[in-house]
Amino acid sequence: MLVPERLAPVRDAGGPPARRRSGRSTRRREMRLLALAATVLAGLALAACGSSKSSSSTSSSSAAAPASTSSTAKPTGTPIKTFTITTVHAQAVPEYAAVQTTAKAYEKWINAHGGISGHPLEVTVCDDRGEATQATKCAREGLEGGAVAGVGSFTFFGAVVVPVLEKAGAAWFGLSSAQSAPEFASKVSFPQGSFPANGAGIVARAYEEGCKHVNAVVVEGAGAIVDPIMKNAAKAYGKTLGKIVNLPAAAKDYSPQVAEATGENADCVIGIIAETQYQAYMPAWQQSGTKAKLYGVQGNLNQNAVKGYEQIAEGSVIGGPFPDLSTKPWADMRTALQQYGADKSLDYDSITALGDWNGYTAFTKVVEKMTGPINSKTFLAAASKTTNLETNGQVPTLDFTKEWTAGPKGFGRLFNRSVAFSKIEKGKVVPVSDKLYDASGLMLGTGKLGEGIAPK
Repeated sequence: MLVPERLAPVRDAGGPPARRRSGRSTRRREMRLLALAATVLAGLALAACGSSKSSSSTSSSSAAAPASTSSTAKPTGTPIKTFTITTVHAQAVPEYAAVQTTAKAYEKWINAHGGISGHPLEVTVCDDRGEATQATKCAREGLEGGAVAGVGSFTFFGAVVVPVLEKAGAAWFGLSSAQSAPEFASKVSFPQGSFPANGAGIVARAYEEGCKHVNAVVVEGAGAIVDPIMKNAAKAYGKTLGKIVNLPAAAKDYSPQVAEATGENADCVIGIIAETQYQAYMPAWQQSGTKAKLYGVQGNLNQNAVKGYEQIAEGSVIGGPFPDLSTKPWADMRTALQQYGADKSLDYDSITALGDWNGYTAFTKVVEKMTGPINSKTFLAAASKTTNLETNGQVPTLDFTKEWTAGPKGFGRLFNRSVAFSKIEKGKVVPVSDKLYDASGLMLGTGKLGEGIAPK
């Protein structure tokens, strides 16, 4: 599926038309702009979020040994209920069955290990069917069913879900990739992914690796948010980013854009484009005869994107919110997927699947520190007061009491601004390490990659 098809429901990312008519205040204009930008970023994140089936394995020769699968005492307390919203079956948007599988695997895994503070976890995965009205229904039914929070969700309709949770005083917790303005601004929203920061980290990585002349290719519509972030990262290195080529989303022949991107003695080219666009882009890349190195976003520049062009893609660099699934932070996830018979045709090394497991890991950590009753209001209060949330290196240690006031307007709830790196090796995605780098300064034009390594 091409990006324009994925970006089509702009109204869903920005809220229903009735909620967006007034342009009387600067704040509302900023929120509408961010909503549009988030929608554009959603298109870039789609392939990274694992919407398609893949031959990816849940294990790797470089992986750390899986965690023990031995069970502890069966949890006997009052069940802790949660809901996860994602698209499982739909006509017009991608599907994310891996999120459903991951959420249920976490439920089984945590209950086999004593539950959460002795309470069994009960996860309901609600299919939004690619419809805003259904996503709203999912949230309402989850709360009516006694859910403590919405956890680990990935949906394009957060803009209509968040108001439901705000009214109920419940948390929208552990988002793998926030997609709408309310998710970056609401006090009930707790994103843990870092997608907007990844472009800055990728630019920095290119300069760190000795690139002299860096150009970029950005899918049409994304430049308004992506270009300034990448230019700031170049500025942090005392550089000026070269040509930024606008890539038409639906073109079949990208030869003109490849010619532009590889011109001006470019030795490195950054692609902020989707997997399907890489598949159309790579033939022209090969025909150009360029020796420039490719850089791209996690899940977009992947083994599917370079299939048939493995030799010219060798050594390409990938930046994303989470370390690769094969690394140590995900040992329990790999064990659970294997132990509970997860569908091997799905891609779990994706932003949404990794983000779902990370969201539930964080949810567990917060609940374990709670005392007294566990319900939607007490959990929201506990999450809002969490200052040292550590998730085994899946993301940096997070502080939900401090919004990012120094960053671009509208991104206050972007608590995680880290980036991890992988590379293409013999046609496969392999991790560079499980290290996380803070890209906060890079987004603002200061600092260097490697300064302020995100704590684990």
